[in-house]
Amino acid sequence: MLYDSPKESTSSDSNLSSIGNCKEVCQLSPRTPKRLLFECANAISEGNMEEASTIITELRQMVSVQGDPSSRIAAYMVEGLAAKIASSGKYLYKALKCKEPPSSDRLAAMQILFEICPCFKFGFMAANGAMIEAFKGEKRVHIVDFDINQGNQYITLIQTLANQGGKLPYLRLTGVDDPESVQRPNGGLVMIGLRLEQLAEALKVPFEFHTVASTTSLVSPSMLDCRPGEALIVNFAFQLHHMPDESVSTVNERDQLLRMVKSLNPKLVTVVEQDVNTNTTPFLPRFVEAYNYYSAVYESLDVTLPRESQDRINVERQCLARDIVNVVACEGKERIERYEVAGKWRARMTMAGFMPRVMGPNVVDMIRKLIKEYCDRYTLKEEMSALHFGWEDKSLIFASAWR
Repeated sequence: MLYDSPKESTSSDSNLSSIGNCKEVCQLSPRTPKRLLFECANAISEGNMEEASTIITELRQMVSVQGDPSSRIAAYMVEGLAAKIASSGKYLYKALKCKEPPSSDRLAAMQILFEICPCFKFGFMAANGAMIEAFKGEKRVHIVDFDINQGNQYITLIQTLANQGGKLPYLRLTGVDDPESVQRPNGGLVMIGLRLEQLAEALKVPFEFHTVASTTSLVSPSMLDCRPGEALIVNFAFQLHHMPDESVSTVNERDQLLRMVKSLNPKLVTVVEQDVNTNTTPFLPRFVEAYNYYSAVYESLDVTLPRESQDRINVERQCLARDIVNVVACEGKERIERYEVAGKWRARMTMAGFMPRVMGPNVVDMIRKLIKEYCDRYTLKEEMSALHFGWEDKSLIFASAWR
């Protein structure tokens, strides 16, 4: 049986707006890297590869990965455009993503990204806050996470639990160890679990960890060992956008996974994602959307680390550049980074049978106080039961809770 999927009512308007913005930049702005990028993207969309190649040659002489934010993002986006022309986007993405066990440099860069770009940290904090609230009144809690990454979210969660005082619920954490994941070395989830167990023991938090070795799309309820008497929580942090949807395959693994999770009758489901549409939009409006989104990310990094910082360069190359290349250069099944805006995720969750759950005031107040410790250009907005974390007027990350 094929299920319908929610449509994006504003996608065509967004596409037209993006194309209009692209033409406006090309016509009105001076010959800046931004204008040349948009001219190049426009040439590619019209099939004029010779003109696009000429612009790429000019751009490469103007930009630097150690320059200001506009120069840095241009340096990576121009390589995405070059890969698009050469039809080598999937190969460049895989080289950057590193299908081999990730290097220590990449793992370190991912951790630094979550530290120096607070919007990512705020997303994890919001999810953790919603989980802590769901713990109340429960004796046993089972969290299922389909991409634990390096486990840092749960280090924070265990530490927060330890500070709660009183009798703590027994926490069981199940992590899906997808062989396609490049967020850790092969078999590394076992080591991550051991580290979490040692931390929990030291802090006297009752805890056990299990892994499910399976491709995410093949996970079934029986694999997760859900038990009577446990409150079930499912956490999706920066994971769902990797699942192909109806625009890629009739199987629609994205909605299929959500329906499977709903069948488990969880007390809480948390969703944290990047608030941008790189999924269904055609090449040119997708390029404009990606440029605007990552420009805000790069600008936000400018207030946290010096431009010459090697940590910052590593973060931009190891974490952000690979996403940019995949979004710009790849099509079909090769485009893995398929982000969607908060409204589309809300439609998917509703169609799967979930109801929104408002983030508690304690969670919101905690994050508001933390934001004040950073630059005042970071923003927090509450909208349709979700929290949106952004840079100035651009929403970057959203976090939502469901039941």
